[in-house]
Amino acid sequence: SEDRLRDVSSGINAEYGGAYFAWKATAMGKNHINGKTFLEKRYNAELELEDAVHTAILTLKEGFEGQMTEDNVEIGVCTTTGFRKLNRTEIKDYLAALN
Repeated sequence: SEDRLRDVSSGINAEYGGAYFAWKATAMGKNHINGKTFLEKRYNAELELEDAVHTAILTLKEGFEGQMTEDNVEIGVCTTTGFRKLNRTEIKDYLAALN
């Protein structure tokens, strides 16, 4: 299925010293260490896209200050067909499903 995460290319992080590593899921910014730990516990190569979006939202929730809404969250998905930003209605539906 094209919705499987394993079909999506990995990202690459490069450090100043020249070291680099690939990732399928990562966190950046404030509380990134907690976010990475959260993702490491929940990620597996068999996740469907919908489950991956839920996992990403739960990761954001871990360090989010205030209430998450479709007005203050942006979500993009990458598949073999390309990148797509979710619209506000889709984000609202995902957030409602988690409550």
